[in-house]
Amino acid sequence: MSEHISRCWGDEDPLMADYHDNEWGRPEHEDRKLFEHLALDSFQAGLSWRTILNKRENFRRAFAEFDPKMVASFDEADRERLLADAGIVRNRQKIEATINNGQRVLEIQVELGSFDKYIWGFTGHKTLRREPVADWQDLPSTSPESEAMSADLKAHGFKFVGGTICYAFMQAIGMVDDHMIGCFRYRDR
Repeated sequence: MSEHISRCWGDEDPLMADYHDNEWGRPEHEDRKLFEHLALDSFQAGLSWRTILNKRENFRRAFAEFDPKMVASFDEADRERLLADAGIVRNRQKIEATINNGQRVLEIQVELGSFDKYIWGFTGHKTLRREPVADWQDLPSTSPESEAMSADLKAHGFKFVGGTICYAFMQAIGMVDDHMIGCFRYRDR
C-alpha cells in the first residue's frame, strides 16, 4: 500500500500532480523555459491551468519549443497557422503577444545577457516565501513584486503581462514559493 502524498493542489489529475510535484515553485533559470512559462501563463488568463497544461505539448510544438529566436521570427503565415491550430488556445491577441514577447526577450538578452538575470531581479535573485497559509483562498493573486514586474515588462514592450499573470508566472518559476501548510513541498522548504 503506497503512502498518500499531501499536496496543496493537483491530487485529482496525474498531469497536474506531476506539475505540482516537479515544477511549480521550483526555481527555473533557463531563458527558453522562462519564456515558455510567461507565454503559457499569458495564455491561461481567463482559463484554467488544467486546460493549458493539457495543451502544453501542442503549444511547444506550435511555438517551436518556445525558442525566443524562432518565435520572434514568426510571420503572417505562422500567425495564420497558429490561429488554425485546434491543439492550442486560438486567441489572436495572445498569439500576437507571444510573438511580440519573444522579440522583447531577445532585446533583454542583448541588453543584460539573459532574460533570467532580468526577471529574477524583481525578487533580488531569490525565492520569496510568504507567511504560510492553509487555504488556497488566502494566497494573494498579485504582490508588489509582480506589479513592479508587470510595469517594467510593459515599459519594455511586453504584452499580456498584468500583475496577476506575473504573479502566476513568479509562482510557476519559483520566484515565489506558495506551497501551503500540509503540502509535502511546503515541508521540504
